[in-house]
Amino acid sequence: MNKKGVKYISITNKGVVKVEKNVKISMLLDIYGNLLTEKQNELLDDYYNNDLSLSEIAENQLITRQAVRDNLKKGENKLFEYEEKLGFMKKTIMHEEQVAKILSELNKIEKKSTDKEVAKVLQDVRKKINCLI
Repeated sequence: MNKKGVKYISITNKGVVKVEKNVKISMLLDIYGNLLTEKQNELLDDYYNNDLSLSEIAENQLITRQAVRDNLKKGENKLFEYEEKLGFMKKTIMHEEQVAKILSELNKIEKKSTDKEVAKVLQDVRKKINCLI
């Protein structure tokens, strides 16, 4: 992690995708949140998605700030552990990059082609690919 709080995730041999820690945890929470305890899921959601402070969460939950912080850290660690073992977020990012490349290649082919049937087929393929993301 660098000074700006940006975590680097190596996605391909060619490049690196930068994901801010808060965004990454929010994404992991969407993917793995149901695997956490109900309390951890709720606290992480309040902190990362609803942008509540530790004090606000503590007040709402009738617990101490320290208890909130401890639960957040445990939940974060679990999310990172699940991602390390299962890798769904990494795979999703890789698939989205591949789909973007495919769509880009389809655009190139469509621009070069003068055949209207080919253009129609390419549009149909593009629609089907867009449904995947």
